[in-house]
Amino acid sequence: MARMKLTKRNVAAIKPHENKRLYVYDTELTGFGLMVTPKGSKSYFAEYRNGVGRGASTRRVTLGSTLKLLPDEARDLAKLTIADAAKGEDPAMKKKEQREAITVAALCDIYEERHVKIKLKVTTQELYRHILQNHIKPRLGTKRAINLRKQDVAFAHLSMKDTPSIANSTLAVIGSMFAWADKHGYVPEAFNPATRIEKFKEQKRERFLTTEELERLGAAIREGETDGIPYEVDESKPTSKHAPKTENRRVLLSPHVAGAIRLLILTGARLREILTLQWGHVDLERGILLLPDSKTGKKTIILNAPAQQIIAGLPRIGKYVIASDSAGQAEEKPRADLKRPWSTVTRRAGLEGVRIHDLRHTHASFGVGASFGLPIVGKLLGHTQLRTTERYAHLETDPLRRASNSIGNSLAAAMGEKPLSDNVIGINDAR
Repeated sequence: MARMKLTKRNVAAIKPHENKRLYVYDTELTGFGLMVTPKGSKSYFAEYRNGVGRGASTRRVTLGSTLKLLPDEARDLAKLTIADAAKGEDPAMKKKEQREAITVAALCDIYEERHVKIKLKVTTQELYRHILQNHIKPRLGTKRAINLRKQDVAFAHLSMKDTPSIANSTLAVIGSMFAWADKHGYVPEAFNPATRIEKFKEQKRERFLTTEELERLGAAIREGETDGIPYEVDESKPTSKHAPKTENRRVLLSPHVAGAIRLLILTGARLREILTLQWGHVDLERGILLLPDSKTGKKTIILNAPAQQIIAGLPRIGKYVIASDSAGQAEEKPRADLKRPWSTVTRRAGLEGVRIHDLRHTHASFGVGASFGLPIVGKLLGHTQLRTTERYAHLETDPLRRASNSIGNSLAAAMGEKPLSDNVIGINDAR
């Protein structure tokens, strides 16, 4: 019986026997071990006695592959398994029954509680929760997890063809959930019905506000924070709540809401980065925001002069720069979203259908259009990979325009025509 401390290095160094399985027991935890097949696959196991006394049978339960579990992770699982056995339970039988009984709906709930809420970022949690509750459970929830077929997942994916982006996200969440379920013993090893299903092609949405549209947006924000934006109501509905006088039917934007929208435009930051921004992350002296966490990890955002001025002028109520209704309270939370004020502002500005995230695209488009180059714009936006910024490459037209003008003037001169300047028609005039 081979024994050694099961570490990452030792596990990697163990070679298989040619004709039989090899069992290696850990020297740190009794009952914890590694099984190696003749073909070289390796998996961790926990061994325990099912009953009391020497006559009790020995049982072994597989914890997971070495490709999915680190030795310390497997050791922790083994401790729990052995502890359950000491209480009189039979972990192997429990695992078998659990596999056979659990439905996809139940697996969704367990996955959300034990992984999504603990391991994922807030915005990703919201997306996963929405997909689990509104797309996976209604379509696949009644099926037993171990009986879910690739055809079932493919059909569910196909039924969402009208919303290809959310369909592909649903497929990704199913795959992630079953990979987690495999790792934690809820389904058989390497069982994942979402693998190798072709995704829909998605059209990346690109919406950039023009200078004229930005003027309208700015005017709507200023109106909202001063006089208020007028709104209309259907007075025929008895449940309509509104001010009795028409001149009083206006929506006022708080300084924090107006400031948040302006910061999104001026910095190109993501919505959650602004809404969860704390005063402790702001360094106005150096003109930077030091975010301890973001979609891409720790991040520094450069503040231009207008953005610095906006932050400096915001009232300090609580710990968040964009104060919420709970600002200053013991259980203070950041503002959840800007949906209602954004809808009001864009309606007033005549920008129906423009998303808050389009402000980030607009910030990038102005940077690329000014010929700062994709690497610089990518760093300002916090992109970790250049290909993420390359979606704006088609906006980088200045070098092409200069080349075209040079060629055109040369040809015109050859024809005896008068050469023209590089900017005969201004951008505003061209509209």
